[in-house]
Amino acid sequence: MWPKAEGVIKMKKGIHPATHKVTVTCVSCGATFETTSTKKDIHVDTCSNCHPFYTGKQRFVQSDGRVDRFNKKYGLK
Repeated sequence: MWPKAEGVIKMKKGIHPATHKVTVTCVSCGATFETTSTKKDIHVDTCSNCHPFYTGKQRFVQSDGRVDRFNKKYGLK
């Protein structure tokens, strides 16, 4: 399968992009964290600190009133 040298898998030379540590910056809240990437600089719109799903402030605006309309249409209480 893969050529092994002392338990370590060798990767082909010259075909993999260079990776380095980068700082990811959230544009919305300004939070930063480090990761490894082939890009030099990463900016994201939302992160886990400010995304509604992770903060518990998620709202379902699209479905507002649909249940009430259904109940009214079919005479349910």
